[in-house]
Amino acid sequence: MTISTLSDWTGEVGTVTIGATKADGGTRSGTVTIGGERDLAFIGNPPTGNRPLIAYELCDDPSLWTAPVTRFLGDRASDPAEWARFAAGEYRPDLIRLYLTSTRKRGFSAFAAITTTVENILQATGLPLIIEGSNDPELDSEVFRRIGEAGEGERLLIGTAEAGRYRSIAASAMAFGHLVIAQSPIDINLAKQLNILLREIGLPHDRIVIDPYTGALGYGFEYSYSVMERIRTAALKGDDDLAMPMISSAIDSLTVKEVREADPSASDRTSVAWELYAMLPATVAGASIVCVRHPSTIQPLKAAIEALWSPPGGGA
Repeated sequence: MTISTLSDWTGEVGTVTIGATKADGGTRSGTVTIGGERDLAFIGNPPTGNRPLIAYELCDDPSLWTAPVTRFLGDRASDPAEWARFAAGEYRPDLIRLYLTSTRKRGFSAFAAITTTVENILQATGLPLIIEGSNDPELDSEVFRRIGEAGEGERLLIGTAEAGRYRSIAASAMAFGHLVIAQSPIDINLAKQLNILLREIGLPHDRIVIDPYTGALGYGFEYSYSVMERIRTAALKGDDDLAMPMISSAIDSLTVKEVREADPSASDRTSVAWELYAMLPATVAGASIVCVRHPSTIQPLKAAIEALWSPPGGGA
């Protein structure tokens, strides 16, 4: 039996395409399109819109990364290009998300290294790429210019734009043909306001992805889930300023006490569980991309999403 919602929605979530193939002026082996929903997540047979995707997160400076992941990866974590190649080949995520954690260190000035790192990642994998730059307004202009130039033509998704620092990121996206992650602190009104600010400086809706911020289970996830639901229903009710796809990351899930202090023999299993049970509900709340850091989370999460999208017996 197919379940339908009781509401007659008048709006829909816009679509965003990430990546560019050779025919589009890029080098990606394929592109991905997110959004397009005309109903709540996983409703309908088949559901409306595009299936939620999984992005695998890695970084250029593992000293600032989560310990369970670096222990699992060993030497691979010291080379972001090899790390990306390994993850893409062995675990098969839909996208790669690169954090330029080196820019978070005090006194960072190695801007040329940003160009090299982005170029190396683009050569290492043909997957569409998400790139997170600095979180320092004093560095943003140069960091995002380097990211934009190195990935010109690739239709990268870059971030993160926030209410207090969005102009440099948006400028790079508009200059080099990229997309922007717009993050707000678990607040639907602030999410809408930021989208309006980005639109007013010339960034169209089909180049914006909303990040409402996702807390870990028991550490704010319930608030995140509620806000994501409200953003989705607002879009379906016709609010164009919230009608963008959403991205959700388990960034906090591997830093909670339960994971940090897990018995070493259970570290990987615990890490996967905390990511999985945050990111799967995030897709139910409406996230179009969910992001994880432990490679072993990818396949069970992918299987769970598939089971919701195309359940045994055909009804959803």
